[in-house]
Amino acid sequence: MNISYLGHSCFVFKIKGKVILVDPFITHNPLAKEISVDEIPADYIILTHGHSDHLADAESILKRTNAQIISSYEILEWYKKKGFTGHGMNIGGSYNFEFGSLRIVTAIHSSILPDGSYGGHPFGVVIQGENKSFYIAGDTALTMDMKLIPMICKPLDFAILPIGDYFTMGYRDAAIAAKFIECKKIIGCHYDTFEPIKIDKEDVSEYFTAQDLQIFLPEVGETIDI
Repeated sequence: MNISYLGHSCFVFKIKGKVILVDPFITHNPLAKEISVDEIPADYIILTHGHSDHLADAESILKRTNAQIISSYEILEWYKKKGFTGHGMNIGGSYNFEFGSLRIVTAIHSSILPDGSYGGHPFGVVIQGENKSFYIAGDTALTMDMKLIPMICKPLDFAILPIGDYFTMGYRDAAIAAKFIECKKIIGCHYDTFEPIKIDKEDVSEYFTAQDLQIFLPEVGETIDI
């Protein structure tokens, strides 16, 4: 599977011919200035919570692509008032989409929309499709609930975890999370965008290697074959 990293926590990938975009935050990210929002395809847009650094470009992309939103019930209702459609889900729920199954799992964070509206509970997702199973954690602290994932889902091929600390778990907690979810291949996200979440990539890589884990730290615009 090819996964393209568009900066911060934004990823785009294709399953069964459908393009899934996650947490689009591009035009206001100085590290993503080479990415053209007007060229990003999307059939579905997953919004893990309501913070602007995860949905700032969602509306413009929705208008252009007519993509379906997958988010919390509260966030979907907020977008419905703007004329958009999709699936407003909640923690523990799952649904079989065209691209495969998607389960909503716990994230420990906060969620408020740009106008101050309540964004519901933040979440992560486990997606299973085309013989791949993977976890996108969203913004989260380390939580014991992660231990449930290998109990209720197929074994994970890889996981996308925040590692920048300050607003989410840092890389040391992310290494523990990798063991909780029983997954050795980790793609890091939510790092370097802002001063408080800048990391030393060499330190992170060495730490994960010492924990017998594999960490991918993609450059903005890079595509990973995993």
